[in-house]
Amino acid sequence: MVLLPVLGKSQSYHVNPSKIIALGLNYRSHIAESHSVKVSGFTEEVPTEPILFPKTPNVLIGPDEPIVIPSFLLEYGFEDLRTDYEAELAVIIGKKCRNITPDEAFEHVLGYTCFNDVSQRNIQTGDRSGWFRGKSLDTFGPIGPQIVLHEDIGNPQELRIQCRLNGRTVQDSSASQMIFPVDDVIAFISKNFTLMPGDIIATGTPSGVGRIHHGDIVEIEIDKIGVLSNPVVEEWRK
Repeated sequence: MVLLPVLGKSQSYHVNPSKIIALGLNYRSHIAESHSVKVSGFTEEVPTEPILFPKTPNVLIGPDEPIVIPSFLLEYGFEDLRTDYEAELAVIIGKKCRNITPDEAFEHVLGYTCFNDVSQRNIQTGDRSGWFRGKSLDTFGPIGPQIVLHEDIGNPQELRIQCRLNGRTVQDSSASQMIFPVDDVIAFISKNFTLMPGDIIATGTPSGVGRIHHGDIVEIEIDKIGVLSNPVVEEWRK
């Protein structure tokens, strides 16, 4: 559970979702870099409906908390150990919804914040069960720095999304480049799973994803929301 301030409110919000649903391949620019990412199921084909995968709530950490790359990864002897940042816009559900239409979607949104869909690529590629484990390791879901209510955001598709690694801009795009916009995504997910208050939807990342290492600082900035900053720690170096 992470405690985040809500812009313009005196009380903070306990981010404690029953589930985190994330989108893969929701930006054409990210699809185009599939050859460099080299992940199973990651192709240049543009999806015809949202590609969903889970992240478990144990991933959540707040601003300035460390992303910890776990020591057990060394046991595999991977020739090229790779863990990546992924800057994303996160939607926090405010009202229970099931099988709603896109026109109804925003009535069920509490607000928005920044999210880092940290991904362990070796496991994501190698697991026969798919992306689940490589996306759900402890600390692999930084979130924050605050929640901005839907009414204060306006159109979420107009938000600029950036990521900086050690001060250098590595991702710079707009939510307008999503293949499936936020309202369509919420409606689609609600047909498959009942969304509960506090649930998080991570809406996908643009191009520019890359590796993180011990000592790095990852910053994700989204218009109207602010900057989410987290250091990186390789557990075996602590």
